[in-house]
Amino acid sequence: MITSPKTLSVFAALLLLGCEFKRPLTAPLGYETNDQNCSDGIDNDNDGRIDCEDADCIYTSVHCGQEVPLLPTAEPENTVVNGWMPKCHDQIDNDDNGHFDCGDKQCNSAPENCCSTEFTNERCSDGIDNDSNGYTDCEDFSCRKGMFVNVCVENTPDLCADGKDNDGDGRVDCEDSSCSNYDSCATAAPPNCEGDSENTIEACSDGCDNDGDGYEDCDDWSCNKDGPADVVEFCAQFAEDTLEKCSNQTDDNGNGYTDCEDFSCSKSLDPEILAYCATLPSESTYEACIDGIDNDNNGYTDCNDYSCREADSDAVRAACQESLGTGQDPDKRCYDGIDNDADGFTDCADWDCSWNPLVTICNDKPKICE
Repeated sequence: MITSPKTLSVFAALLLLGCEFKRPLTAPLGYETNDQNCSDGIDNDNDGRIDCEDADCIYTSVHCGQEVPLLPTAEPENTVVNGWMPKCHDQIDNDDNGHFDCGDKQCNSAPENCCSTEFTNERCSDGIDNDSNGYTDCEDFSCRKGMFVNVCVENTPDLCADGKDNDGDGRVDCEDSSCSNYDSCATAAPPNCEGDSENTIEACSDGCDNDGDGYEDCDDWSCNKDGPADVVEFCAQFAEDTLEKCSNQTDDNGNGYTDCEDFSCSKSLDPEILAYCATLPSESTYEACIDGIDNDNNGYTDCNDYSCREADSDAVRAACQESLGTGQDPDKRCYDGIDNDADGFTDCADWDCSWNPLVTICNDKPKICE
């Protein structure tokens, strides 16, 4: 092929401008979308998630979809074999409940399965939305409430004066109630707390109880019910008071309670919401708190669920104290060969033992899932 002088001159000019081709060190984002790339063990799009851990593969690759066996199965999805749960990673809906592997509550309620990928100090401070759920680091509930995460806090004088929302709760420094005990915050009024009314978007989002009635921001009826239309609309986005928000398995209002565990749902005035909540299994009876099943589908099983530990029944609370070993020698319970909390893991194979600072017999701590 003969190249014209004009073409050569243009090419030379591009070289002088630094436009020559440079091979990238990593693949550009967006190329983990086919069966080959979703089974090669490589993070092709460099987003921190490999193959079927990547949402791109879940949505676009047949390789990462659910496998339907020729003969239907009807067995628990959280069966333990040699200390782990292989049926939580086999791409089969073993218990035929419409969910498989880490999408099944029986799998993701056990932290040992590593269904959550944003649950370590490193991943909760890397600036990456590792689990692709729209929330990054301490903004993610799995970081703020993670049992192995201690970087999402705003509880020291330095952290309460650095101008950052360190715990991801939307409130910075002295605006955060976690900082109220420090002199730097106690001696001066938090910023933007002037005035005695709570009826503007500014006053309903400043972290202050402006009108002194004991309720802050959108928890105050002056904001979410009786305020001007724009204020009520603003607060509506944080409410957990519609059938959709009471059934999406999300803590929409960020108060630590999800769906029908939240009084805004379980004691709603909406008949549809009450009817929905009434259909859900309860985890507050003696039978439900010892059956090894996450009856209310909130991700916590038996006495790992607040509904059991703090149940009204003395018998249920006593059973949980026995199961969890409250007040007993933790070394003894972590060396008795019994799965005391019925989560599928026994003694030092259970993170409740291996990561408990009061347990001394589990000296070889297991490696956190990569």
